[in-house]
Amino acid sequence: MLQNRFGLLSLFLLTLFLGASEAKAQEILTLEDAVRIALERNYDIKLSANDARIAENNVSRGNAGMLPNVSGTLTNNNTLQNSSQTRSDGQVNEVSWGQGSSLNYGVGLNWTVFNGFAMFARYEQLQELEKLGEANLKLTILTRVGDVTSTFYELVQQQHQLKAYDTAISLSRLRVTTAQNRFEIGRAARLEVLNAQVDYNTDTTNFLRQQELYRNTQIRMNELLVRDVNIQFRVPDAITIDDQLTLEGLSSQAAQLNPSLKAAVLNRRIAELDAKQVRANRYPVVGVNTGYNFNRNRSALGFSTLSTGNGLTYGVSASLPIFTGFNQRRLEQNANILINSAQLQLEQVNQNINAQLASAYQTYLTNLSLVRLEENNQRIARQNLDITMDKYRLGSITTVEVRDAQLNYVNATVRYSNALYLAKIGEVALKEIAGTLTL
Repeated sequence: MLQNRFGLLSLFLLTLFLGASEAKAQEILTLEDAVRIALERNYDIKLSANDARIAENNVSRGNAGMLPNVSGTLTNNNTLQNSSQTRSDGQVNEVSWGQGSSLNYGVGLNWTVFNGFAMFARYEQLQELEKLGEANLKLTILTRVGDVTSTFYELVQQQHQLKAYDTAISLSRLRVTTAQNRFEIGRAARLEVLNAQVDYNTDTTNFLRQQELYRNTQIRMNELLVRDVNIQFRVPDAITIDDQLTLEGLSSQAAQLNPSLKAAVLNRRIAELDAKQVRANRYPVVGVNTGYNFNRNRSALGFSTLSTGNGLTYGVSASLPIFTGFNQRRLEQNANILINSAQLQLEQVNQNINAQLASAYQTYLTNLSLVRLEENNQRIARQNLDITMDKYRLGSITTVEVRDAQLNYVNATVRYSNALYLAKIGEVALKEIAGTLTL
């Protein structure tokens, strides 16, 4: 029975080995390629880019109300009616179902030439809204590039752990083979074989769980890249950490480049321009108009059965609000409150950014220290495992000690890969907050 189970597990491991061989032929996805694909395909980036283009298209003097409106009109009416007309001398004229018509057409121009400078404030506001769209687009790009980068290094970390669990399986398989051989020649009890088999099965379970996690992370990466979620790929194993970041430098960069802070500054300016447009309602509105009109009227009965006319029209109009039920004052007060709210939001965003930087930087420093510590622990655990396995082959050490050394190495490797991953994620988070996340 034991041999049958061992044969099945060997076949399973052979399947895993063949799967690993196929994985070697899989696509190698670099971070540069992943970011490039995300920039080209990611839905959030595309949607934000569309919003930015709309804001850019809205920047025009016509949209701000600076240019005249020109319109053409055409009216053509016809009538059929019974008409009766009694003249002063008593003569009666009648027409049955007489035809009549009127035709009017023309072109008119209306132009507001002054409205308290509101049109100029509106044009400047449209320019600020364009900048706001660009800031929001940059924020979306930074966020999605951060997501892609974090997921990429999560895959790197999981590949490291897969290798650690694969090493554990290899060692457990060696222990099973060695224990089986010893049992067959009478140098070991069946309990040693069973313990080795249990450890082997445990390591295989851990490997399969890690494979499942790795595959799900691949699917999440494919979703971010907007491509077939079933694509399987590998990523390079190296994790290079920038350990030269300083809090002062990051704070200075964030003050200039953070898109959320830029957006808050722009929102305050937009609120100020809104207030300027509200105050413009206190001033008169002056407009000019001109146009060309043609009209023709024809009737079946009357002193004149046909009349025509054409010519130019022009004029000036002006209006001045005198009393609006105190609404003007209310609107101005509300506009000033909105400016104050925008200023408070700017201060809040700045405070949040400083707090995020300080917290993330402390985590970053801790993870850098853990990387050095866990790297040393892994090296020691590897040396201990090598010595332990040499002693195990000579039969001078117990299986419990072998298992302890094996687990110590696996755990040290997992902790080291986690420390590398967390340090890299901390670096990415700091650069994302500072607005400097690039490749």
